[in-house]
Amino acid sequence: MSDLPMGEERRARGRTARQQAPRSTHDAIGDVDRDPVELLKQSSAGRVEALVPLRYGRMLVSPFTFYRGSAILQAHDLAGTPDSGIHLQICGDCHLSNFGGFATPERSLIFDLNDFDETAVGPWEWDVKRLVASFTIAGRHLGHGDASADEFAFCAAESYRTRMREYADMGVLDLWYERITFDRMYDAVQTDDARRRIKRGVERATRRTHETMLPKLADRTENEWQIRDAPPAIFHIRGKNTLFDQNDDVMSLTAHRDEILAPVLSEYFASLTVERAALLRQFTIQDLVFKVVGVGSVGTRCMVLLLIEPHGKPLFLQLKEASKSVVSMFFKGARDDPADPSHAGRRVVHGQRLMQAATDPFLGWSTGPLGRALYVRQLRDMKISAELETFGVDAFRDYAALCGWGLARAHAKASGCALEIAGYLGSGQRMADALVRYGRAYADQVEKDYDAFRAACRDGRLEARSDADMAADFSP
Repeated sequence: MSDLPMGEERRARGRTARQQAPRSTHDAIGDVDRDPVELLKQSSAGRVEALVPLRYGRMLVSPFTFYRGSAILQAHDLAGTPDSGIHLQICGDCHLSNFGGFATPERSLIFDLNDFDETAVGPWEWDVKRLVASFTIAGRHLGHGDASADEFAFCAAESYRTRMREYADMGVLDLWYERITFDRMYDAVQTDDARRRIKRGVERATRRTHETMLPKLADRTENEWQIRDAPPAIFHIRGKNTLFDQNDDVMSLTAHRDEILAPVLSEYFASLTVERAALLRQFTIQDLVFKVVGVGSVGTRCMVLLLIEPHGKPLFLQLKEASKSVVSMFFKGARDDPADPSHAGRRVVHGQRLMQAATDPFLGWSTGPLGRALYVRQLRDMKISAELETFGVDAFRDYAALCGWGLARAHAKASGCALEIAGYLGSGQRMADALVRYGRAYADQVEKDYDAFRAACRDGRLEARSDADMAADFSP
């Protein structure tokens, strides 16, 4: 039995892990001997067939949008990279656009990870590498040059290391209550430009509520509110603008909407705390539409449910399909939620509750009428995202440091492994330097994969269509 205090013993365990995976080896990009087009086809299986070309169209915009939509490729590649053996709940899709601001249940704004569709237990390095590479790729694509792109990657990696060392010294309860508020962000950034952006972000967020969304998205009919179709992004499943083929299994559902939703909502309410389920029972259903979201999620089943309470105030809920995590596909030690490994919606919810500093009070899970796993959350409640195209070099550096901070907080809270990770990372920049090399090499690989993807779209192996092109199909 060691005479070291428990904390020091755990730090030492992290340092020992360097023998298994020396920090300098984290520049390896893994096994990239694969066909990116075939893996993308694999990840499109089971999606709404008519929307798969839109998925590819959004990915075709740039190497960065391609990267956002191809988490399956990097998960495949990361399976062949060094692994410290420290495994914990990870995001699984931790790119720079997966961070943003949103409201806590107390209606204060915080900065955190947003989406957890790929969350699972895996190597913490996978999240850091996906984040670092995203800064390298975005920096190049937005014209900041290779040197600045490397600098952004370094800022993210080094911020993760320094913040993790701080969290290693923090008490368990203090860490659980830790939040990155916008006031703390304001104090942490280095430039006046970043401070102005944070102020503007707060102002925008306070205007993005369900009440302000209602007239933008819906019209009042004689008996209820109805969401307006805006194909291909929003449409009624059985309406004239539907993108569902008549042979899709969803078209076999012929009962009334509310009858179909009743068991779905019942299971969802059971996943919430008693008081939140009681609150939701005071709302009545107004409308249900299909909504296309993001880049990588295009074509997965995603619905928006509009509810109204007795005073006429709205609540928009998003019901989104959850499937197997790409982490679980390729990491041999991955495990889903042990309580119900078969339910991907529950996996997403539990991962999000573990990793986020404060979670949407209406986050829960259910099963669709045809057996697909779902998770449920509010739609865009006081949510804001970084406008990367407007960032200068200084703003990008500040944002990279914020994302590294946010990821360190999420890993430390979810795992209780801050001591081990901090011990592994150490007090120097060796890991950050290796990650910069990784980001540079993996950005080169992404550009090669993007070229192969573009070639497949040109020669007809894949069909890609833009939003504007598909919207034109519905023009009078």
